[in-house]
Amino acid sequence: MPRVIWKGAVSFGLVHIPVALVPATTRQGVDFDWLDKRSMDPVGYKRINKVTGKDIEKENIVKGVELEKGNYVVISEEEIRAAHPKVTQTVDIVAFVDAEKIPFLFIDTPYYLTPDRRGEKVYALLREALVATGKVGLANVVLHTKQHLAVVMPLGEALVLNTLRWADEVRGIEALELKDEAIKPDLAKRELDMATRLIEEMSEDWQPEQYKDTFQEQIMALVEQKAKEGKVEAVSEPDDDGGERRSADVIDLTELLKRSLGAKPAASKPAAKAAPKKTEKIEKAEKPARKPAAKTATKPAAGRTTKKKAS
Repeated sequence: MPRVIWKGAVSFGLVHIPVALVPATTRQGVDFDWLDKRSMDPVGYKRINKVTGKDIEKENIVKGVELEKGNYVVISEEEIRAAHPKVTQTVDIVAFVDAEKIPFLFIDTPYYLTPDRRGEKVYALLREALVATGKVGLANVVLHTKQHLAVVMPLGEALVLNTLRWADEVRGIEALELKDEAIKPDLAKRELDMATRLIEEMSEDWQPEQYKDTFQEQIMALVEQKAKEGKVEAVSEPDDDGGERRSADVIDLTELLKRSLGAKPAASKPAAKAAPKKTEKIEKAEKPARKPAAKTATKPAAGRTTKKKAS
């Protein structure tokens, strides 16, 4: 199973489903790192003043937003930290929409949602309800201190969370400035029939495994060949201290399902904005609890940053 990168709960209405988030994709491209050929040490990016060409110390660097050409507004680190959304450990579903209404241009990064802490039954409940209604859940979620719009949708036996691009990140078709010849073409019926027939003849089942990245295959074959010849250099890497991730305890989902049906959507939103620090653990609906549910303090999940490697 892929490494869990986040734990928390899917929330809709007053209902919480304990889940863990794992990546649904894996990057297979070739990464070229910079190395010093004299010592085989890693080479990073230098901080250089673009006007003087001289190195600049970290403490002399501030962050600015360009207001207009050549004019910047400086924003302090404290102001940036204050603007970051609060980590809540909750995938807060705010609405349900028809699945086909979301254009594929908005789909960004897919993740699998897997049930966590005896949440299998309510996990399946949400999945089957989405299948029965043909709906998907629009949600707010904070991952690694970044706020995302996301969609929760069924995929076979699993639930998937796809982060979405914000509306102002997607260009409209009008940006292409298409000419009338492309928008309302004068096509002969014979031309359209021939094009349709060609598409039908070239149609086949979706089999992604038959398509390969030939560049990656050739580079990796070369890497293996050089490794067999002993052409391998030892490179020291800096330590990467990973923070511990903890999941937020979630409230009893099954008991709140009936209450959610009678609750107004507006009433559930304030509670969903921040995950409670102490909440009851999930208990099976069909069996009464023998002991009171323990309350546990929670911590926000440790953030993770990804550094893009030089190519």
